[in-house]
Amino acid sequence: MIIRLLRQLLTFSSAIIFCQGIALSQGRTVSLTYRTDGNLYPGTERNLQVYIPQQYSGTQACLYIGLDGIMCNAPAVFDRLIAEGKMPVTIGIFVQPGLIRGKDGQVVRYNRSNEFDFTDGRFAEFLDSEIIPFVENSTGVRISKDPDKRAIFGLSSGGIAAFNAAWMRPDLFRRVFSGVGTFVSMRGGNDLQMFVRKSEPKPLRIFLQDGSNDVWNATFGHWYEANRMLATALDFAGYDAGYDWSDGYHSVKRSAEIFEQVMVWLWRDYPEPVRAGITQNDFLNKYLYQDQEKTPFEDLSVCGKDQWIKEKDIDASAAEKYGNRYAATYPDGSFMALETDLSHDSQEGNCLWQAVISNGQPAYQQRFYWLHSYGNQTGAKGPMAFDSKGNLFILTDTGIQVCDQNGRVRFILEIPDEVKTALLKERKLGLRQLNIKIAEEKILLSDGQTFTYSRKFNIMPPIKGQTPKSQGQG
Repeated sequence: MIIRLLRQLLTFSSAIIFCQGIALSQGRTVSLTYRTDGNLYPGTERNLQVYIPQQYSGTQACLYIGLDGIMCNAPAVFDRLIAEGKMPVTIGIFVQPGLIRGKDGQVVRYNRSNEFDFTDGRFAEFLDSEIIPFVENSTGVRISKDPDKRAIFGLSSGGIAAFNAAWMRPDLFRRVFSGVGTFVSMRGGNDLQMFVRKSEPKPLRIFLQDGSNDVWNATFGHWYEANRMLATALDFAGYDAGYDWSDGYHSVKRSAEIFEQVMVWLWRDYPEPVRAGITQNDFLNKYLYQDQEKTPFEDLSVCGKDQWIKEKDIDASAAEKYGNRYAATYPDGSFMALETDLSHDSQEGNCLWQAVISNGQPAYQQRFYWLHSYGNQTGAKGPMAFDSKGNLFILTDTGIQVCDQNGRVRFILEIPDEVKTALLKERKLGLRQLNIKIAEEKILLSDGQTFTYSRKFNIMPPIKGQTPKSQGQG
């Protein structure tokens, strides 16, 4: 075992040397240091290197984010591929993880795992709101905001960070290369394959690489098995995904060997946009229309271009409540779903409760509906509603989660970016100030005062007094 571990460590070290070996680049590379007191990773400092290709003319360029600094002789590879027309003119930003130093200059916190392994949207937001503007201001380059013009690569914890940045923010990144990614039980990475299976397909092009001997730390799991599980989930969900499986270890060597080919694969057909595929999640497919499944993500959620409708034009009744908690009554009135149990007024955990209605009052309450959340957080829960099939739609910060009659989340609908921006940010509204309503062939989201967003689905509202067809015990 000791020999095997030494072999892995030596392989990893030598691979980094090989991958980062000096190669002459025709482009220009600028070194920067970034320190922040922002809200995302306050107190951190990090080194950056920026690659500016010889062909850069000052117009908005494509973007490549490389985590843990320059790897795989990326600048030299980019020189060659850009010159050959196999990838567009691309600015490379190579980002080291953050450090926090004490008064004596010694490192008191290494922030790599916190930034890279955490399964939430902070790191993607950090790249977009802090790193990219800093690079533009420091170097004078201009970077496109079009997510189809952005790629990201990382290795190990950087591999999951690259995937997660695009997964959480497909409006920022759509081309991903993950080498020996840490999709294990370190900070929730083992749950990502579940989210892939249950979520609407996103317009992402993803390449995974790993070796069958990759068990970097068995305490957290088996890296290779975790990557293969994510791969089968991507295939199930219809993603444009590529894979390279070898007998390697937890090493950057194989990523370096195939780096150039993967870049060509990621940028193939450019400038054609990356499109979302068609999932095999039949529970979800029964609600989607075929023409919606084939459209880009930014149009997927738009029911016509006039998606914002004045409240007076629709029936936007207030969400059902029981006391101070959100609730929804089953179509036949036999039971109700509750945000919390009857002894609590505040949100509690990531489950919803169910209570049987007996003599007009809720009774026999149980924790029943199991909801999902990112980043080991207690998810924000908003209003909920049943449809005609007895499935429960609940608005959360993860998306609209849809539970079957037995309380299991079967699929997660994206909250469109324009809704997130307009309702949750610009208008300073939280989920608890929104309303969700199921109408004929529509799901409506409303702030209750000004705007309502509607999206077309193969869905029908419940008929009061009618019992939906039973789904059995499952």
